[in-house]
Amino acid sequence: MESLIAAIHEKEEAARFLAWPGDFDLDRGDHVEEVHLASGAALEGFAGDGAGGTYFFCGEGGEERPILYADSEGGAALIAIGLHELVRLLLVVPWWRDCQAFTGEESRELEAEYLEDMPDLVARRNRAAAALGLDLPGQAEVLARLREVAIRLGEDFVLIFTPEGHRYEPLFTV
Repeated sequence: MESLIAAIHEKEEAARFLAWPGDFDLDRGDHVEEVHLASGAALEGFAGDGAGGTYFFCGEGGEERPILYADSEGGAALIAIGLHELVRLLLVVPWWRDCQAFTGEESRELEAEYLEDMPDLVARRNRAAAALGLDLPGQAEVLARLREVAIRLGEDFVLIFTPEGHRYEPLFTV
């Protein structure tokens, strides 16, 4: 199976959508602060966003590893189990950071705002997914999975600001 990272680099349409509105850039994997996981598991920055946030692979392995996102304001959350799940999240709900309640209503309101600025959003998303060979679930399924990963599974992925020993605040709370 081909690396999804390699496929993103090769498929310009997908890379453009993931860069915006996905706000996901494979060339920004360095986090500005020294951090580690409380568990001691490996942490590998592999992508970032325009506001200084970083996507990290957690543990050992390849693209199937859990993915933690840390923003530049001291917040962090486990957001996906594996790169395929992350890319589906970014394609279906690029406004995921603002879906604090994980509801379909909240997501539809945010989607309407995005569509106002980017009327071709759905067509671009579908072309990006097709270029990467991904089937896309619905928003409700993606948000339910984000909630499950961030709230339930994320308890074991606590990010620590290494110099001071302070933990990052959870991005999502129930």
